[in-house]
Amino acid sequence: MLNYILKRLVYMIPTLFGMSVISFAIIQLPPGDYLTSLLSTLADGGSPVDAATIARLQTQYGLDQPVWVQYGKWMTGILTRGDFGFSFEWNQPVSEVIWGRMGSTLAISFAALLLVWAISLPIGIYSAVRRNSIGDHVFTFLGFIGLAVPNFILALTLMYVSFRVFGQSVGGLFSPEYVDAPWSWGKVWDLILHLWIPILVIGLSGTASMIRILRANLTDELSKPYVTTARAKGLPEYKVIVKYPVRIALNPFISAIGWVLPELVSGVTITAIVLNLPTAGPLLLRALVAQDMYLAGSFILLLSVLTLVGMLISDILLALLDPRIRYN
Repeated sequence: MLNYILKRLVYMIPTLFGMSVISFAIIQLPPGDYLTSLLSTLADGGSPVDAATIARLQTQYGLDQPVWVQYGKWMTGILTRGDFGFSFEWNQPVSEVIWGRMGSTLAISFAALLLVWAISLPIGIYSAVRRNSIGDHVFTFLGFIGLAVPNFILALTLMYVSFRVFGQSVGGLFSPEYVDAPWSWGKVWDLILHLWIPILVIGLSGTASMIRILRANLTDELSKPYVTTARAKGLPEYKVIVKYPVRIALNPFISAIGWVLPELVSGVTITAIVLNLPTAGPLLLRALVAQDMYLAGSFILLLSVLTLVGMLISDILLALLDPRIRYN
């Protein structure tokens, strides 16, 4: 197992290097360079920039040197000082802008993942074991509704219900009086009251598909000879189902750890905009539209790293779950 983990870590190194090159290439895509964009933005705002500042920025980012030197300076700043560059739109270091959003992004994605597991695991097992029963048809019908209804419509519906029924302020993660207030039990409770809507909307989008995947995988496993043999030997039914077939059918659940974060950022950006969530998706979209390229490139690099870490955790759990993976 240790060799398997070490091998996966070594494989991550060239992947990380490739992702950093792609992220830097995205930064270089717009015409001109970072300094040109910054000066243009400051000129539009009527803020002059002195020659000393221009020279300092040229030296800091290596803008008067070859591209590979600029890449080296950017990566050196990230690895040694945590310096991802400067966001000219936010007028702040990129690291401050990113870390302000990543906390809420990770919290919502983790809570949505737990919701997906908590709902789809028992329903998927029930639907596979009780195929074509009334309960299976009911869950299948609800699952198709979940797949057919766009997330932003569900978000708008829940916001309306929350406002009309519970009298709760809608949008964002806090009521207006708690947005800038220091942390307290009241602020925590207000967060909980607001958090259920994005978790429900984002979680339900993956629940329906996960139920169908688990149902199909478990149905396939239950028809295999080793299950028939276990039943013939008189093993209790719950052991016949849970011990091996469910264990093997769980692979999609474990694999979901790796892609849930990029899915949250790129797949539910519209939902996050509708719900006014302070997550990474709307910020990344805004950075790309405004050509705030150090922010956009840094976001893409950071999300790539988190995705790789998620895939590593997913692969380790899969190897623990299914020995065939680590031996092959």
